[in-house]
Amino acid sequence: MVTGLVLLKLMPGKEKQALNKLRSIESVVHMSAVFGRWDLVLDMESEDLPSLSNIVVQDIRSISGVLTTETLVTTSL
Repeated sequence: MVTGLVLLKLMPGKEKQALNKLRSIESVVHMSAVFGRWDLVLDMESEDLPSLSNIVVQDIRSISGVLTTETLVTTSL
């Protein structure tokens, strides 16, 4: 199991439309709207790193209203 955080910048005026589509992605465990450089933080769980990459590239980045993403893969120290 791979977990990560995906930081999203959303297009003004299209936030709710994007949120509705993001909620339908099975690997999204939790979403937090935030202030600052990013608009939304997604907690993600996936089978492996290639699966997580595919979800971000094919599913999340293709949503109208998502301007940019940054993915942080979690680790244990």
